[in-house]
Amino acid sequence: MRYAVLGTGEVGRTLAGKLVELGHEVTLGSRSKDNPAALEWARGAGTGARSGTFEEAASSAEVVVVAVGGRVALAALEAAGAANLDGKVVVDVTNPLAFEDGQLRLDPVESDSVGEQIQRAFPHARVVKSLNTVNCKVMVEPALVPGGHQVFVCGEDAAAKEQVTALLGEFGWPPHRVLDLGGIRSARAVEMALPLWVDLFRHFGHGEFNMEIRSAR
Repeated sequence: MRYAVLGTGEVGRTLAGKLVELGHEVTLGSRSKDNPAALEWARGAGTGARSGTFEEAASSAEVVVVAVGGRVALAALEAAGAANLDGKVVVDVTNPLAFEDGQLRLDPVESDSVGEQIQRAFPHARVVKSLNTVNCKVMVEPALVPGGHQVFVCGEDAAAKEQVTALLGEFGWPPHRVLDLGGIRSARAVEMALPLWVDLFRHFGHGEFNMEIRSAR
């Protein structure tokens, strides 16, 4: 598969690196063609790794992964170009984190989500929200956390969710540990889990943890 990973931070580089390791072709996208982090990643990631602008990355990809900050996700996708997203699976792993006076807050929160914003702005894209509730190391290596912990997917397109579930399987998440929460409106719930995640991070002192959901039926 040909993937675009938009975002050169730790999350973007981790996801892009794992996809290359799995044998996929990956373009790490950034605002500028000469982004130092993207160029360095492409030089060291091996065969199948490239860098480029958001537009260049999305235009050549079959699947687009949004790994920028949640509050700039729409701007990154606008730079990628709506025509380069039409009909494609767009995997949103972002969180709308904001800090004011040293305190974490979410924007948007409760009545909207980044996932919904993306789907509204790009109605022909097949948006799937996933992986935003775990650290990037756990995203691509769930075995770092023992037990039957889960990851979530939500979106309007059932086939797109199946495709993302298959990708998660490549990362090491078996299908029974991928919980489908329904439509893209459920992105609100998984995004609102982040304050809890941050408090747990402070408690443990590291990000290699996850939640396990158990049901009586």
